[in-house]
Amino acid sequence: MPRASILDGAGSFLDAVQSFFDSLAQVDLLTLVAGMAVFVAYLSMRAKALQNTLKAAYPDEQVPYRRIWGAYIAAYGFNNIVPARGGDVIKLFLVKTSVSRSRYPAIAATFAVEQIFDATMAVPVLLFAFTQGVFPKPPDFSQLDAFDLSWLAQDVQRTIFLLTATAILLLVAFALLSRRVVAFWRTVRQGFTILFDRRRYLREVWLVQFGGWLLRCAAFWLFLEAFGVGGSVRNVLLVLGVNAIAALVPFTPGGAGVQQALLLKVFAGAAGAATVAAYSVGQQIAIAAVSITVGFTALVTIFGFRSFKDVVRAGREHREAERNGGASPAMAPARGEPPIARR
Repeated sequence: MPRASILDGAGSFLDAVQSFFDSLAQVDLLTLVAGMAVFVAYLSMRAKALQNTLKAAYPDEQVPYRRIWGAYIAAYGFNNIVPARGGDVIKLFLVKTSVSRSRYPAIAATFAVEQIFDATMAVPVLLFAFTQGVFPKPPDFSQLDAFDLSWLAQDVQRTIFLLTATAILLLVAFALLSRRVVAFWRTVRQGFTILFDRRRYLREVWLVQFGGWLLRCAAFWLFLEAFGVGGSVRNVLLVLGVNAIAALVPFTPGGAGVQQALLLKVFAGAAGAATVAAYSVGQQIAIAAVSITVGFTALVTIFGFRSFKDVVRAGREHREAERNGGASPAMAPARGEPPIARR
């Protein structure tokens, strides 16, 4: 039953957390800190690719990297404490208010551009993972101690119904907004501008993201070493496969639960049960801790907000002001940068 699955999944996750704290003395803290630093560098490369996409969409506007970086890091940190990728809303607001005369649909489209790279890398990574004999097949997901993933896998018809219902709702919304579709898609197309110049996209986005992907691989290698599982190309690719699956089920903050259950299954024979359990949540805790810390610092020092709650409130006020045709709430520019115009 769903309730039993939730309780089982939560219990398994809490057991793994306990194993992490019990094994904390055996963790190589220097390697762990190095992994966290490399992971921040990975996020910084992703932010650079986003800035390049925005510069192509708004060539006549200033697109300050410091603000784009701050928005990216803050959103990633927020996604580690709220479910359903709520941090993406924060990123949308912070980026939009950092680029003069920008529009929300175009900014959202620039976010979609970075998903192209993710898809091109996720497919070969998952193909590799499923051929290693340790990665559970999709039908076996229902047996994992992850209530959200197992709940979907237990009933294929229910999953298909949810996907179909979502598609129908999107079509209905599209029909209701048909009068504004032309203007909407014109704005969305602006966000995809860099894709119309394939060489520029490859040079300024894909290759930059690939550099960040290599840093991500290095970070996972260091995490595997820090927790005693063992760093290797194979193990890193398996972790990337786990992350790709978790990204498809964003019902928990940072994919907690799904990642932990899959990592326990994948590395069951690589090290002792306690070691794998500690790693399965220790990596998530480390990434969450550094991203939240750096993200919150960015909010305070770059954008002048004192909490994630303040950002959410400001975003609602900004959106409401735009709907009413009034002036949007002002935001403090980054130190050394000119004021950012509002519309």
